[in-house]
Amino acid sequence: MFTKDQILKALTRVIHPGNGKDIVTLGYVTEIESDIEGITITLTPEKSNDPFISSIRSSVARTLKEALGSEAVIKEIKVEPRITEPKHHKKEKEILSGVKNIIAVSSGKGGVGKTTIAVNLSIALAKKGLAVGLLDADIFGPSVPRMFDAVDYHPEVVRRIDTDHLIPLTKYGVKVLSAGFFVSPSEAVVWRGPMASGFLKQLMDQGEWGELDYLIIDLPPGTSDIHLTLVQEVPVTGAIVVTTPQEVSIADAIKGIAMFRSEKINVPVLGLVENMSWFTPAELPGNKYFIFGKGGGRELSKKMDVPLLGQIPLVQSICEGSDNGYPVVLSDSAAGNAFMELALEVIDKVDKRNREIRPTIKVDMSK
Repeated sequence: MFTKDQILKALTRVIHPGNGKDIVTLGYVTEIESDIEGITITLTPEKSNDPFISSIRSSVARTLKEALGSEAVIKEIKVEPRITEPKHHKKEKEILSGVKNIIAVSSGKGGVGKTTIAVNLSIALAKKGLAVGLLDADIFGPSVPRMFDAVDYHPEVVRRIDTDHLIPLTKYGVKVLSAGFFVSPSEAVVWRGPMASGFLKQLMDQGEWGELDYLIIDLPPGTSDIHLTLVQEVPVTGAIVVTTPQEVSIADAIKGIAMFRSEKINVPVLGLVENMSWFTPAELPGNKYFIFGKGGGRELSKKMDVPLLGQIPLVQSICEGSDNGYPVVLSDSAAGNAFMELALEVIDKVDKRNREIRPTIKVDMSK
C-alpha cells in the first residue's frame, strides 16, 4: 500500500493543460484511498464542463504508474461535480419545473438547417417513447409552425388562478409552442430585444408543458438577448450546435461553442450536428456529393473537443418534409433513420452528462 503523501507527491506532476498548474495545487484531488486492492482517486474539477478532464484522468493513471512503480494498481479514478451552495433570497416560482432536460439547439449562422434538426430530433425522441416538448425561440423568424403544418394554429388560452396558461399544440407526439402561433405569417415581427426576451419567458412560464423528459429549444442563429434570457431564466442541461461542412459555418460554430463554454454561461456542449454533410440525389441513393466540403464537422469536433453527434445528408425528402409539414423522421428512409440515430446519440450524451457533472444552474449576469 502507498501513503497519501506518496500519492499526492506523484500527482503534483500532473499539469492541467489549460492553465499550466498541477492538479494538487488547483484542488482537483479531493479524495485518495489506498488499500490492498489498489488506489482510488477522486477528482473534482473547478468547472463542471472542464474540456480537459478526460486527458487529466489518463495522465493521473499514467503518472501514478511511472512514479510508484509496477506495484501501483489503479482501482478507480472518479470525477465528481464541485457543489457550491447558491445564494437564496426569496423563493421564486421555478420556470419549467416539470422538465427533466432542457436542450438548446443553436447555430452560429442562419441557413444551416438548425430548425430542421430541432424538429426532427424532437419527433425522434418522442418516437423513442419519451415525453418531449419543442419551444420555438426564434422569435423573429419562426419556422416551426410550417414544419408541423400548423401555420394557422392558435393556442388555446386558459385562465387559472389569475394567470393565463397557453395550451401547446400536440402533434407527432411532441408538445409545441412557437411565436409563429401568435403572429400572421405575412407580418414581420419588429420588436426590441427586451420585448422578444419577455415573450420567450412568457412561452416558457405560461406554457402548459407538464412533465417532460426533454424540452428542445430552437434558438435564433448567432448569439443574442434570447440566448442570455434562456440561460438566466432556466437551467439548461446542455447545448447542441448545428453546422454545415463549409468553412464560414464552421467559423461561426466555434463562436457558438465558445459562448456556451464561457465562464458566465457555463452550459455543457453535448455535441455537434453536421447538416448537409453530402448531397444524395433521389435517383442515385447510393451516391454522395460533398458540395459544401467534406469533413468540416469532424475536424471541428476534434479541434473543440466536442462529440460529433451525427451527420445529416442533404436529400430532397428532408426539404420536402420541412415544407409540407411531414418531417422526414416520420418516414422509413435513410434520412429518417439518420435522425433516429441522432436521437440515440443525444440520449446517450445527456445521460452521460447527468451522471458525470452537476446540474446546470441559472446564470446570474449581475456578478
